[in-house]
Amino acid sequence: MTTQRVTIGPPPTTQHSTGASPPDVETGPVPARGPLVDKYGRVHRDLRLSVTDRCSLRCTYCMPEAGVPWLARDTMMTTPEMLRLARIAVSLGIDEIRLTGGEPLLRRDLVDVVAGLAAIDPAPEISMTTNGVGLAKVAGALVEAGLTRVNVSIDTLKRETFIELSKRDRLKDTLAGIEAAAEAGLAPIKLNTVLMRGINDVEATDLLGFALEHDYQLRFIEQMPLDAQHQWDRSQMITGAEIMARLQTVYELTPMPDDTRGSAPAELFLVDGGPATVGVIASVTMPFCGTCDRVRLTADGQVRNCLFATGETNLRDPLRAGASDDELAALFCASIGAKLPGHGINEPGFLQPPRPMSAIGG
Repeated sequence: MTTQRVTIGPPPTTQHSTGASPPDVETGPVPARGPLVDKYGRVHRDLRLSVTDRCSLRCTYCMPEAGVPWLARDTMMTTPEMLRLARIAVSLGIDEIRLTGGEPLLRRDLVDVVAGLAAIDPAPEISMTTNGVGLAKVAGALVEAGLTRVNVSIDTLKRETFIELSKRDRLKDTLAGIEAAAEAGLAPIKLNTVLMRGINDVEATDLLGFALEHDYQLRFIEQMPLDAQHQWDRSQMITGAEIMARLQTVYELTPMPDDTRGSAPAELFLVDGGPATVGVIASVTMPFCGTCDRVRLTADGQVRNCLFATGETNLRDPLRAGASDDELAALFCASIGAKLPGHGINEPGFLQPPRPMSAIGG
């Protein structure tokens, strides 16, 4: 099979395209090269693909109000580059691709990216994590292009608290985006919440009530040391145990059987006997590294084998220098081969990654 070379051009920036036709990239069935296994036997099937480092909010647990320096335009992957690397990842056994950022909705041709991913044979499941701002405008087009699921970050139901947390007055837009996603047929809709001590921690039960009312699936996430300011303070983090205690003041929570979790980051609990559930992602206090099946590709073409990795494997430069698909696949494999057994947050010598979450991609 002949590999088609892509043309390197300036990356998309901030507005959506109106079409959903895949860019001019290689087509046909993907040759099998996988599986993507590390030295601890973990098989990697989930690619977190960051499409931009830019964001429309300034959530305090991620970046300062003034923002952070964005990645240079010429370092960002073009859409053909991104789709080529995604195709190689599928050949290594990746069967789910989650689009992340920054805020993925800020990528001008996001609909085309989704359509290009959906055209891969075999097609991966395509999902997205978003803050929901702007989702109401494109939810239908994203579903038509091939998006199947969405996670929306929402930390509060109060306008004033939203402004305090995100430094933007966009709660109404986030709620509209969630509603539009449901109307477009994206299901299940998952909501991601980070509780901050003294700010929104009193809303835990209200947020769960909101999710139950609308048949959304809520996931509480412990605040992790991924802020650009490097001001994360373990003593101020709302732990998974605290989250559970707050929820149990109103709801009866029953743990789901251990064998139902698999590699999922969230521990699930039936709410008042079910069928509704709530999840807790306790990455810090109850790590689940032993079952991790995720690999990350940043918007500037760097493979990260762990969210908290301090090193990366550069795929962008070899790709632009003419590397073959097999050579790029070997770099993928080498990165996963060097993966550590755990993230090390609870070890004395832990160092926070130099990149913030917005530049890593969740």
